[in-house]
This record gives sequence, C-alpha cells and structure tokens, in this order.
Amino acid sequence: MKLQQEMKINKPQKNIFCILLLYSIPIFLFSCTASRPDYNPTEKIAPNKLKEDAVVLRKILEANHPSLYWYTPKDSMNQFFDETIDGLTDSLTDLQFRNKIARLVAKIRCGHTAVRSSKEYVHYYTIHKAPQFPLGIKTWGDSFVVVGNSIRGDTMFKRGTILTSINGLPNRVVLDSMFKIISTDGYSDNFKYQLISIYFPLFYNLTFGLKDSNVITYIDASGIERTGSIRNFKPGPDTSKLRIAGNVPFPKPTRKQIKAAHRLNNTVLTFDSSRTAYMRLTTFSGSSLRKLFRESFSEMQQKHISNLVIDLRENGGGRIGVSANLTRYIINKPFTMADTVAAVTRNFNHYGMYLHPSFVYKTLMFFTSKKKSDGRYHFSYLEHHLYQPQKKLHFNGNVYVIQGGLTFSAAAMFVSHIKGQQNVTVAGEESGGGNYGNSSVHLPDIILPNSHIEITMPVYRIVNNASFIKNGRGIIPDVFIPPSADAIKRGIDIKMQKVKELIAARNNGKPI
Repeated sequence: MKLQQEMKINKPQKNIFCILLLYSIPIFLFSCTASRPDYNPTEKIAPNKLKEDAVVLRKILEANHPSLYWYTPKDSMNQFFDETIDGLTDSLTDLQFRNKIARLVAKIRCGHTAVRSSKEYVHYYTIHKAPQFPLGIKTWGDSFVVVGNSIRGDTMFKRGTILTSINGLPNRVVLDSMFKIISTDGYSDNFKYQLISIYFPLFYNLTFGLKDSNVITYIDASGIERTGSIRNFKPGPDTSKLRIAGNVPFPKPTRKQIKAAHRLNNTVLTFDSSRTAYMRLTTFSGSSLRKLFRESFSEMQQKHISNLVIDLRENGGGRIGVSANLTRYIINKPFTMADTVAAVTRNFNHYGMYLHPSFVYKTLMFFTSKKKSDGRYHFSYLEHHLYQPQKKLHFNGNVYVIQGGLTFSAAAMFVSHIKGQQNVTVAGEESGGGNYGNSSVHLPDIILPNSHIEITMPVYRIVNNASFIKNGRGIIPDVFIPPSADAIKRGIDIKMQKVKELIAARNNGKPI
C-alpha cells in the first residue's frame, strides 16, 4: 500500500513496489523463519501464544520506537495495547491475528511502522491461488470508480463506472474499515486512499473476506443508480501478476522487479516543443541516480529548457542523500536535510533476537550516532551537514512538482525543501509523507516468535523543519488537482494536463 526504505541509508532500498510500501520491505535481509511444508492458513494459534506475541511487540515498541507517542498520547496508546492484549481470549488464524496487530500498529500513526503476514502465509497463497475480489477501484473521498475488471466479457462494470456500495455497505463504510489496518504518517490519509486504489482486491479480501459473488450498486450511463452482481475472480496458472492483488498481504518484490523499477529511471527525461522537460522519478534509490541527474540537467541546459516538470506520484522515497542531491539542482539557498534525526536507543534493549538484522543496525548506529543532552542518539551528519546549491548546472527556470498519496519519505522531504520557492509550484494532491517529519532511516523487522508476523519498525525520528506546524498532515499542494471519474473513464492524466495548462498560461503571460 512498498512499499520501502523510503529513507534508508544503509539498507537496500525500495521503490513503488516497496512502498507498496513498506508493506513489502527489502528482500535482501534475512529472517529467522522458513516456510513449513505442512503450513495451513486456517489453523489457529492458541490465545496464550498470541498474547505472548502481543506483549513482545509492546515491549519492543515501547523500548525502541522513536515516535510511539508523537501523535497518540501515551495513556491512549497504553489503552490500545491493553485492549488488544486483553482481547486475545480465543484462538485466531494467522490472518485474523495479523489484522488485530495491524489495527493496533495503525494507532501509532507512523507510515513506516507497517505489518505483514508471516512468510508461511505469503508462501502458501503464492502457490495456492485463491479467489479474489474482481474489480480494481480508484478511491478518493467517498468515491469509488472502476479502473479494471478481472472478469473477461463483463460489460456492466467498465472502466469509469461509479460505484456507490459493495455488498450492502456504502463506500464510506468500506473505506473506514480498510483504513483501520493501514499505517500512515500522522493524519495524511491520502496515502491510504492511494494504497487501496492500487491494492483494492487485497484490502477487500483482508477486511471483509469473500462471498460467492458480489452485489454492487453503481451509476449507469444515464445517471440512474442500479444494482448488479459479479462473481469473484479465480486466478489461472498464467495469472501470477494478479496474485499480488489477491490474498497475499504484500509479498516482497523480487530482485528482478526491483531492478526493473530502477531501470525506469534511466528513461525518465522527455521534452516537448514548449521548452519543457518532464522528469518522472519512481524512486530515490539506486546508485546511478546522481549520474542521471547530472546528465539530465546538463541536457536541459544545452536545450535551454525554461520549464521542468518533476513527477513524483509513484515515488515512495529512497536514499536521503539522493534526495538531497536532486534538491541541490533546484533550491536557491544552502540547506540541511533535517533539523533533528534522533533515536531512543542503539542497542535495542535486549530484544535483538526478535529484530532483524539487529547486529547490522547496532553496528551502524554505533559509528553514526551520538548520545546528546536530551538522552537520545542523534545522527549528527544528517542534522548538521550543510548542502550548497549546485552552481554549474543549477536550474533557474520554472519548476512544477506533481505529487500524490504515494509521494512518501525521502520524496516528501525533497518537496518540503523546495516548496515555497518563488519558481516552484507543487501540484496534485496531499503527499503521503508527513510535512513536519517522519520516523525512518533504519527499518529493522520485528518477527514475532509464535505467529511469525512481521512488523517494520523505524529507528530514528526525523523533524524536517522545526518551524513547520506539527499537525500530522502531508505536504499540501499549491495547486490542488483531484481525481476525476470522467478522466479515469477517458484515460486522461488530469494532473499532467493541468500542469501543462499552467505552463501554457505562464508562457502567455497570464496569472496562474
């Protein structure tokens, strides 16, 4: 909803697959569990074992999470922990327990603290393909619009069809139920909308389960509300790509998928006749990006480009250093990447057996952090290193940044640094990444001892700019461009279209 380290510096990075978020943390790190050949997802775990897992999670988070009480007061968080643990009186399946833990973790309001099912569960449903909710749906506000249909030959639910309820539940009720199992930075719910829009069949299966068929209320071509039904989709042997949207809660991307996503950044730069360059960046991960930026801005200078559009709608983050590198080409003053980057501890307080890879992170933090008077361990380089704007290839034309709910972590940090500059216009929707800050940098995995459910836990709290208001919101665009059912039906990129109109207006001397 890899989604992934959107901001990690010392761990292999994620991109849109990842953010797909964080819900799919890096594939390169090891864990202590292995898939059992006799695993059965319908088997239940005894309540005493579930309570043990929940207590372990509570102790780890209370001892190590840098922002456990940042948006949720301690007394409220304690109540949520108590209610979850005390409520584990019956045996539960892997999925049932996963959802309980996800609801608890979502109360922290940290987008980098995410829950995944056990490796056994993911492995089982990767092999044993189960039915799926058949419709891909774009969500925003209370709106549901069909973007895809897995049932071939169905003519009722075409792309662009507006839905008003699913199986008797109004859209708002469906969304509110899904929202409860998704973590996000503060109150930036646009991240949840975007994640659900990508993985709607998955979230519907996780939240409600499946009936034999689905009764759906929709608006027909004449504007009349009607009710129809559609069966579930049953993946065949050649539908491996659809499994991710089915019953598998965010399997980790393969090496091949991550490499393919990185390669997208090698063809990001295009031009048009209005002396406008378009840069599409899906990640801030990858060793080749600094070279790509240098070559791109050199080419823009040679072509005398006066307008630059940077599309970050699919960018879940990556390396902070790469984000800073791009910022240097745009910003017009010296800057630091953050005012504060601080951890509660760097030894994980005796819970290393549940954190993976704990030794790697402990070692890194020993060399990169230092305890200060506030009792926290600060990543001093990120707090104090002063970056200077590029001189030779600095871009001085008009910059338009397109962002959305999946603009997260290091991508949101980039936007927050340049927003407000006279030649910069931020367009689109509210970012998923917090404007004030987030918790990230290192993201070890907690693996619970009995259920083997995995929880990603950030180690550092980042405050982008202490002068910003800590209201839990993402970055609000200068020009808000909401989704449109008509644009979805016609296959129009309404945000890019609007930005091109802004450029044309400016070129013609008209006010924006």
